[in-house]
Amino acid sequence: MLITHDRLLEGARHAAGTAVIIDVFRAFTCTPVLFTLGVRKSVLVATREQAFALREKDPALILVGEISGIPIEGFDLGNSPSEILRKDPGFFEGRTVVQRTSSGVQGVLAAMEAADEVLLGSYVIAKATARYILAKGPERVSLVAMGWNLEEAAPEDEWCARYFTYLLDNTPYDHLTALREVVFHRTTQKFLRPMETHFPPEDPVFCLQRDLFDFAVRARREGDLVIAEKVC
Repeated sequence: MLITHDRLLEGARHAAGTAVIIDVFRAFTCTPVLFTLGVRKSVLVATREQAFALREKDPALILVGEISGIPIEGFDLGNSPSEILRKDPGFFEGRTVVQRTSSGVQGVLAAMEAADEVLLGSYVIAKATARYILAKGPERVSLVAMGWNLEEAAPEDEWCARYFTYLLDNTPYDHLTALREVVFHRTTQKFLRPMETHFPPEDPVFCLQRDLFDFAVRARREGDLVIAEKVC
């Protein structure tokens, strides 16, 4: 199994084989949380206009997402696991979510054009995702760290890619070193500023937990849409 590590939008566009699109803060921590709360599937869209158009056809859809980290006006929830977890779980049961985010979702949509299979990646589903990959045994795995806003590499995504490499190929990985680099970096520190209310301080606590959920999340096409769904 050839494992490659790339980043940002260009990395997603050139992903080959089985692509793992990694967005720790926060999109692909939110997605498995939503599934655990009872959501059936998530529709991944590039723009807020697409999300609103889908809800016009189906008012029961839940819109979740952000632009540059800021919740989108008219959406039900921002891209925040702690905000999602504050909702009554009954709000999500059996429903479909539409997600629009600035990094992870864009990466998945780009990778769908070339990769054989596209998986969503984060710490909370890393081990289950690696187990799924090892069971299928693809010739190539492309790990893509999406970074901040598609503009710069982010340590949480880079270290999560290293964790995937450890799980897939037993490459050394030190989570304490990862936490030291991630927690003191500005991508985490912005969550600790009281004026940044759209970056709740609880979010990194959830996002940096390893292997909370025992399922992987795969993207697939359903007509004109890209759907994220649980796979065990």
